[in-house]
Order: sequence, then structure tokens, then C-alpha cells
Amino acid sequence: MKRLLHGMVGALVIAGTALVASPAHAAAVEYVALGDSMASGPLIPNITGPIGCGRSTHNYAHELAGELGANLRDVTCSGAKSKHMTESQSTSVAGVDTGTVPPQFDALSASTTLVTLTIGGNDVGLVGIAEDCVNLDPTATPCKGEFEAEVAQRTRDFAPRLSAVLDGIRARSPKARIVVTGYGLYIKPNGCWPIQPVLPTDANFLQGAVNAMNGVIRDQANAHGATYIDLVTPSAGHDACQSASKRWLEGYVPLNPAAPLHPNARGEAAYAAIIGNTLGA
Repeated sequence: MKRLLHGMVGALVIAGTALVASPAHAAAVEYVALGDSMASGPLIPNITGPIGCGRSTHNYAHELAGELGANLRDVTCSGAKSKHMTESQSTSVAGVDTGTVPPQFDALSASTTLVTLTIGGNDVGLVGIAEDCVNLDPTATPCKGEFEAEVAQRTRDFAPRLSAVLDGIRARSPKARIVVTGYGLYIKPNGCWPIQPVLPTDANFLQGAVNAMNGVIRDQANAHGATYIDLVTPSAGHDACQSASKRWLEGYVPLNPAAPLHPNARGEAAYAAIIGNTLGA
């Protein structure tokens, strides 16, 4: 009877406040966070883990773990590609070698109950292309024609890699709920040149490439029984064209502590809330 009552109390919501069963009666969530710099939060204070991974104590994994009261193993790392789930990764800071980190899958186990994954941006190479598309001349030729075919091919090539990653997670952690995030709204339609120095055509091309990659991520997540998290829709009004106090994603010159073209602390916290709300639902 006491166990039954504790279970009932853990499920009740009174006056909008969830009453959670005591630790003695509820196993903690065993949470592993996998992914690249969008998940690791480079240059957001404070740093934790290997310096070359740019991992922040305020990335979405840490924020979400705090909400859930979860035991977190955060192995997200800047520069990670899908291959670094099963291969070690060389890291660096400003071109200086900072050593290697183990394959991210080493963090998974049979006892893992929650996995978040953010991967794909480095497979497709979107940050590098975004940097190549900087243009201070409003009359210049857009970069879209130079990179469009290459990005489309990389996006197609990414699909089977992500499929293998999701199969690998399931094999190592069969009890885990797998949550796969897309990437957010980096720049609004037609951009905001010269605030962000890309031409309107290229702003649409770059965000379109993000959206196409998100489509691959969504489809693979659905095909593998994982939960897909759309971050573009809730990012509206929080892209890099917005003021420092409104943006979730920084532009080419950050106005908040964060790496260029990456989420800031506000964005990471927002992503954690979005994921947490989805898990709660």
C-alpha cells in the first residue's frame, strides 16, 4: 500500500506543481547526451570536460538533467561527426592540438534510460559554408550556386550514417528513450544584411540547407522509433537577426558569450525546455 501511495503522489499535479516520488522509490533517469557543438555549447560559461570539446555547464543537456533530476553523462563535443560515435575524435582550440576524446558511444550502457542526440551539422559542413558565404558587397554574386549541389549531396550521404548511429544507440541501450534534435532557425527569411553579412538569396539558401538536413534527421528518427525535436518553429523571432536579448542563436559576431553561428545560453535553456516539455507530454 505504501508503494502504491508513493506512486500515486508521484503522478499527481496539484496547483500546477508536480509532486515527485522520493528518490527511495523512484529510480533516477540515466541520461547520456551525444552530439556536436550545437549540443556542447562552446564559449558559454562555464566550461566542463575536455577543453577541446567546448562543453558548457549550461548546455541543453545540463539544463535538462537539472529539470529531470537525472544522472548525466555528457559526451557532446565540438566538431563531432556521426563517425565519432564509434571512433575517437581529435580536438583542438584555435588550431592548437588538445588531444583526443573516446568514441561517444562509450558512454552508453544497458542501464541508460534517456539519450539525446544532435548530430549532422559537421557531416554536412554547414558552418564552413556559412563562413564562405560572407559577403560585404550587396551587388556581389550569391554563393548559393557554388555550394548548392555539394550541400545537397552531403545531406543525402548523411542519411545512412544517421541510420547507423540510431541503430547503434538502440543496440547498446535497448531500454533508452532516444530523443533526436534538429537544428534551429539561424537566420530569418531573406536575412538581415548587413547585420548578418550574407545576401538575401544566400540567407535563404543557408537556412534552407539547415531545414533539409532537419528533414533527414526527422525522417531517420521516425524510422527508428526515436522522438524528433523540431527547433526551427519555436526559434521564430530568436534568430541571429534579433537583438542580443532576444536571440537564441548568435551570428557571425556574437553579442552574447557563445561561439559564432551557435546557440547562446538562452538558446540552450530554451532547447532544454522544449525537450523537457516533449518528454513530459
